[in-house]
Amino acid sequence: MLFSTLFCVCLISANILETKQISFSGISVTGGLIVFPVSYIINDCVCEVWGFQKARLLIWLGFAMNFFFVAMGALCDWIPGAPYWQNEAGFHAIFGLAPRIAGASFVAFIVGSFANAYVMSKMKIRDKGKRFSLRAILSTLAGETCDSIIFFPLALGGVVPAEELPVLMIWQIFLKTFYEVIALPLTIRIVRKLKAHEGEDVYDNGVNYSIWKIFSLG
Repeated sequence: MLFSTLFCVCLISANILETKQISFSGISVTGGLIVFPVSYIINDCVCEVWGFQKARLLIWLGFAMNFFFVAMGALCDWIPGAPYWQNEAGFHAIFGLAPRIAGASFVAFIVGSFANAYVMSKMKIRDKGKRFSLRAILSTLAGETCDSIIFFPLALGGVVPAEELPVLMIWQIFLKTFYEVIALPLTIRIVRKLKAHEGEDVYDNGVNYSIWKIFSLG
């Protein structure tokens, strides 16, 4: 429950933070970079301890809560403001997420998150539970690559010059994966404590990897 709550909060927070462009050492990125990679770390922890089926439920739960938040924000943005309301432009800049960007974000999230969980699950079976660090990094790399390849062309194609899109995508993939590497010592400790506390260490032998079997947990 705690991981599910944190996962949903990270996704919703990322939506708000994405509205600001920030710069690190001359590299421009969106503010969502601060928090969005945490969702992939949580995905790794859940998949490692409880298996792909629980990760699948978590991903769809995050999708539903994120969709609800975006829908409510769009509805409130659409309703006319009170006569004395003076911050319409500011509110719209944060909550008036364009349908194109929202759609691209949802599709990219689903594909990227499931790619992350799939790689994590398959590598755990192949390596018989060893080399957690490697699969945590590679699964994040796979997920973030899928996310960026889908999101940027769908959301920004025709807006950002075509020659700039690959640069943006590569930087996003690199920085988000680097985030995972920096956080890895903490992730390893959390996974170890979770396995000890929960008494679980699931291997997904024979699991159906269809993303649509949302409530299949047995």
